[in-house]
Amino acid sequence: MTVSPPSSQRRPAPDGAGALSSLAVVTGATTGIGLELARLLARDGHALVLVARTAAVLEDVAAELEARGSAGVTTVAADLSREEGVDRVVQALGGRPVDVLVNNAGHGGAGGFAASDEAVVLSMLRLNIEALTLLSRQLLPGMIARGRGRILNVGSLAGFLPGPWHAIYYATKAYVLSFSEALSQETAGTGVTVTALCPGPVRTPFHARAGMGNRSANGMLATMDADEVAQAGYRAMMSGDPLVVPGLGSKVITVLVRLLPRNVVARLAGRVQRRRMTPG
Repeated sequence: MTVSPPSSQRRPAPDGAGALSSLAVVTGATTGIGLELARLLARDGHALVLVARTAAVLEDVAAELEARGSAGVTTVAADLSREEGVDRVVQALGGRPVDVLVNNAGHGGAGGFAASDEAVVLSMLRLNIEALTLLSRQLLPGMIARGRGRILNVGSLAGFLPGPWHAIYYATKAYVLSFSEALSQETAGTGVTVTALCPGPVRTPFHARAGMGNRSANGMLATMDADEVAQAGYRAMMSGDPLVVPGLGSKVITVLVRLLPRNVVARLAGRVQRRRMTPG
């Protein structure tokens, strides 16, 4: 892998922080689920490498997390939808052993595929699939060699079903789910675990940016707070569970989509997505 110069900053560990503190990498760490997961890791004393696009926001978050108990924070301003983004993260790590990887960064987009912007499609594929895969590939071998590690891949309830009018986003989350479940089996018995966190609607800025409006699956699912989802994911990761779907309604959806014919699931999902795209 060709390494580009990183945009990163190492912050000194607080007084008394041990050199052997467990190191956790969190992508998409400045808002929503990623920020809440970073807070939980900081609370438990992990040293952190925070990855997001905006350096100034990263520094504000880093200061907060050090106050919460993190054993030192490194910030990496990198766009993981670009080819050099993962390289920057790897160089910023400087060969330090990583015990926890949280692949949270991702984005969505609404509208019919035929009229979609090719640059937006490629950006989504690179961020939601390629960056997650390459970071896992870079860090998983070291975890296995050391006999310990946790990977948490933030997917979505969308990964369980097709998503007309959000076709690429849903497909990328299906990849995250399948990839995570496969790696969970491959790492069994190694001391390393891989967990997929697949929430339904979450109260974050993500849905507005993705053009999904303010509606939560036509009212069928309760919208959860990011901290609720993060706590469920964190518990599952630390327990080594391969999959966690927070919320009773979301759990019911995962059962229903297995029982109904796939064409029926796709048709129903398409109707829901059209309503969610309607302003109001």
